[in-house]
Amino acid sequence: MALYLYAVATTIPSVRSDFLQKYVKFSNCNGKRKVQYESSEPADFKVDEDGIVYAVRSFPLSSEHAKFLIYAQDKETQEKWQVAVKLSLKPTLTEESVKESPEVEEIVFPRQLGKHSGHLQRQKRDWVIPPINLPENSRGPFPQELVRIRSDRDKNLSLRYSVTGPGADQPPTGIFIINPISGQLSVTKPLDREQIARFHLRAHAVDINGNQVENPIDIVINVIDMNDNRPEFLHQVWNGTVPEGSKPGTYVMTVTAIDADDPNALNGMLRYRILSQAPSTPSPNMFTINNETGDIITVAAGLDREKVQQYTLIIQATDMEGNPTYGLSNTATAIITVTDVNDNPPEFTAMTFYGEVPENRVDIIVANLTVTDKDQPHTPAWNAVYRISGGDPTGRFAIQTDPNSNDGLVTVVKPIDFETNRMFVLTVAAENQVPLAKGIQHPPQSTATVSVTVIDVNENPYFAPNPKIIRQEEGLHAGTMLTTFTAQDPDRYMQQNIRYTKLSDPANWLKIDPVNGQITTIAILDRESPNVKNNIYNATFLASDNGIPPMSGTGTLQIYLLDINDNAPQVLPQEAETCETPDPNSINITALDYDIDPNAGPFAFDLPLSPVNIKKNWTITRLNGDFAQLNLKIKFLEAGIYEVPIIITDSGNPPKSNISILRVKVCQCDSNGDCTDVDRIVGAGLGTGAIIAILLCIIILLILVLMFVVWMKRRDKERQAKQLLIDPEDDVRDNILKYDEEGGGEEDQDYDLSQLQQPDTVEPDAIKPVGIRRMDERPIHAEPQYPVRSAAPHPGDIGDFINEGLKAADNDPTAPPYDSLLVFDYEGSGSTAGSLSSLNSSSSGGEQDYDYLNDWGPRFKKLADMYGGGDD
Repeated sequence: MALYLYAVATTIPSVRSDFLQKYVKFSNCNGKRKVQYESSEPADFKVDEDGIVYAVRSFPLSSEHAKFLIYAQDKETQEKWQVAVKLSLKPTLTEESVKESPEVEEIVFPRQLGKHSGHLQRQKRDWVIPPINLPENSRGPFPQELVRIRSDRDKNLSLRYSVTGPGADQPPTGIFIINPISGQLSVTKPLDREQIARFHLRAHAVDINGNQVENPIDIVINVIDMNDNRPEFLHQVWNGTVPEGSKPGTYVMTVTAIDADDPNALNGMLRYRILSQAPSTPSPNMFTINNETGDIITVAAGLDREKVQQYTLIIQATDMEGNPTYGLSNTATAIITVTDVNDNPPEFTAMTFYGEVPENRVDIIVANLTVTDKDQPHTPAWNAVYRISGGDPTGRFAIQTDPNSNDGLVTVVKPIDFETNRMFVLTVAAENQVPLAKGIQHPPQSTATVSVTVIDVNENPYFAPNPKIIRQEEGLHAGTMLTTFTAQDPDRYMQQNIRYTKLSDPANWLKIDPVNGQITTIAILDRESPNVKNNIYNATFLASDNGIPPMSGTGTLQIYLLDINDNAPQVLPQEAETCETPDPNSINITALDYDIDPNAGPFAFDLPLSPVNIKKNWTITRLNGDFAQLNLKIKFLEAGIYEVPIIITDSGNPPKSNISILRVKVCQCDSNGDCTDVDRIVGAGLGTGAIIAILLCIIILLILVLMFVVWMKRRDKERQAKQLLIDPEDDVRDNILKYDEEGGGEEDQDYDLSQLQQPDTVEPDAIKPVGIRRMDERPIHAEPQYPVRSAAPHPGDIGDFINEGLKAADNDPTAPPYDSLLVFDYEGSGSTAGSLSSLNSSSSGGEQDYDYLNDWGPRFKKLADMYGGGDD
């Protein structure tokens, strides 16, 4: 294995940190060995893994920097090599000198396989072309020559060279160009490693006919990173929290910055540090930062939120491993908030609090307890919880926390009696919702006393016992003293009088003495009264004192009424039915007694001696103490309704008896013992009263229907008459009834007014039948003859209208005795139509007799006098 070192010396006037100085390449037979490089002057020059030598810093070139050594070591075999590198000043060159003495590396194509004299010739293996390293952001001049590509066959052939790949003929195109004649490869503009870090090109050699004469060779161009990008923080402002009282070494937060330069090179290796801290209390170095990871941790104790709630740190990130001279930097702000922990217990503002409460009052605030707490408001470490630790064994008080002010509100939850307790001294303690931090103790100010004074007030009198129950027989006479129902006044320290009144007495049986509370009857007590429920009668009384303000209380007296035998039994049911023959039916009866045992059953049933036909026709048999059976004694009894008196006696002491009437309907029965006659409805449960009520309802309904029919008929006739006399506005006759028209009004009418002319002016007298003439009609003929109405209707609308009006008047039973419905508009004696106000009924044929108006009552007396031949 052979190891080769290639060094191209470059002469420069001075050394800059961004200028690439040497290209050092080691190769071996297999190319698989891993070599580690070192410089003898690491402070000035370094070598990366690809063998690139570059200056770490800028300095003027002098004799002490003109020489240095490069060491190489095989990582597997530990073999070592070294080479000396010498730097010299670069002379100023002209274009002619450059052309005359070009110092560009030359790449020769390997010969292709070919046949010679029928025998195969040995050919060299393809070269492994080392990558070409170009620094980014080069200042030129451009185009800058990189390498010359040449084929060893250019001596015999005229060749053309070309290069392909991204950066040449593929986007981004035009970065690399090649001289097709000389094979000189050049770069045309500065490169940017952050955009493209490596270019892979292929060089081609063809003859003038375009035939390939050499295999393409690969050319790799590495863009060498320069420190041209500053670190950038992901956020300009970082927020973090740390609990107060945290120990040194507590993690707070992590800040992160990125660098667009090569992260594997110094240009992209960042280091962090804290530039400043504000405020600087209690120590100017409360925090530190891991220079590689950006983790911020605490390094000093004394974080106290009550003193400093927030710290502001200025963080700097620098590349070149934090080199302050050559590295690029950037800053960001880290805001660290100190969170609260419960390191301050609540403390009462006073050792004793005072309050007062009226007796028997609940849910009122007695005292207001105030505390102070230095922790952050409205947090569990600040919110106070109050506890009564002494002075309230019966649990009459409670303390609630005001969420806004954090005060303790002492309230009464159970009534307090002034006569029992006049004062309470409570011991209360205040704590937070969360426990105190370790090492923090409750001070004495976390406990206080509350002195509560009870105020005496006028209380309600009360009855004891309430309700009060007494037992008493019913039937007591009025004026009997039952009991004394008095109330007690709980106000022992007030001199007051109590008076009594009655509040509720449903049956008005009782009265109470307003001074001593004695209850006396004012009516007879009756257990069977509807006001008595389950033998108990309830009455309510009111007791009132004369305090300020006056108070009152109610009490209930319950009288348990004992039954006496004051109600006679009655037969049940009161109506029954049976057949005309004794078989197959019988009547089962029982007794109804409003008394209770032992003044009710068992009952005794019997028939009276009179009338004699009762025991002759009927017989009664007692089945048990409550039921008996009534049967026909004779073989046949005519159908009908019979009233059977029955004597019923109860078991009271003394017993009470009564004669009750049982209405029995005797009917014809079928073989099953069921009534078959029409009157069966009576026995079925419908009494005479029910039947009469049904019939009355039917009669009333028929009358209502008849009245409705008559009313509708009369209404139709009135409507018909009104339609004849009063027509709609668009009717012709309506225009005839207009008044005060001086002319011109008829010129715009569409109807023929000739029909309004007097009939005898239109028709000959010979065809007019004899009729009745109106009294106010103007005579037309010389003889005293009235114009008569034709029997046949005259043609025209008006004639029909008049005849229909006459028919309506003749057939209307409700028409008045005068023809007011037939009064028509008449303009005076000058009218050629005459007057129609006195038209007679077509059925009369002559003068009518109005004497019957005298029978119509005083309202028609004047008409009877006028038309009936009276005195006037």
